[in-house]
Amino acid sequence: MRTEFDGRDFRVVRTLDRTSAYTTSAIRYRGGGLTLSGIMLVPRGDGPFPVVVLNHGYIDPDVYTTGRGFERSQQYLASNGFAVVHIDYRNHAQSDTDPESDANLRLGYAEDAINAVLAIRKSSIASLDRERIGMIGRSMGGGVTFNALVAFPDIVDAAVVFASVSSDTVDNFNKWIRRRPELAARIIRQYGSPQANPEFWANVSPRTFFDQIEAPMMVHHGTADETCPIEWTEETVTALRDSEVDVTYHRYQDEGHQLYAEYTRSMRRTVAFLREHLA
Repeated sequence: MRTEFDGRDFRVVRTLDRTSAYTTSAIRYRGGGLTLSGIMLVPRGDGPFPVVVLNHGYIDPDVYTTGRGFERSQQYLASNGFAVVHIDYRNHAQSDTDPESDANLRLGYAEDAINAVLAIRKSSIASLDRERIGMIGRSMGGGVTFNALVAFPDIVDAAVVFASVSSDTVDNFNKWIRRRPELAARIIRQYGSPQANPEFWANVSPRTFFDQIEAPMMVHHGTADETCPIEWTEETVTALRDSEVDVTYHRYQDEGHQLYAEYTRSMRRTVAFLREHLA
């Protein structure tokens, strides 16, 4: 929250593909001393088009390739009139390396997302409407989105999260980081355990700062999600409402982490929500 964000130099590197509905390009931008990669889909037509920045879920950086993890949503949004920018976080694809990222609880990913928006706002690409920008995060990217919204409350005009990790960082630490004993031990040595230093863990949990969020939100989650338990989202939505955040919540009965059967309905709701708030 004290970071001086400096996203800039958003540019198209090369065209990757053209369809009857949109053009896909490789992009780069700078921020936080790093150069970050990603892809952009721009609808065919005159524009300018409202922009949606996508924060993907966890994929092992060793196997991740640019733009991976949100392919269907990229295409769906671009086919419905949105310019889509899918960012590759630091340590992913062609983005620069940050060796401290995991030890810093991946908070740098939120910095990358914020800097992407700022870089888009400063760009001169005529097809992008720099005044109408939303953000979508999925799974780990949901946590990235929450962190971005509390660190820079007016960074976007609306935000959507799907099947998010917990907004209490202790939950995520216990479920995933403790499986990596060396990393967990390093984090505990540096910051203290959740039991020994609860103030630190509260201060790296976006839920603590939900009262800072200004953007309206939509939240999607399936009741049968075994990766990110729906109980986490129930607690998150309650905390958002307690903080008077404008949040719309959709539960999908018997749906797992990927929302397979309900994918189209969830995206229709998302498009309607974004059209309302990025009008």
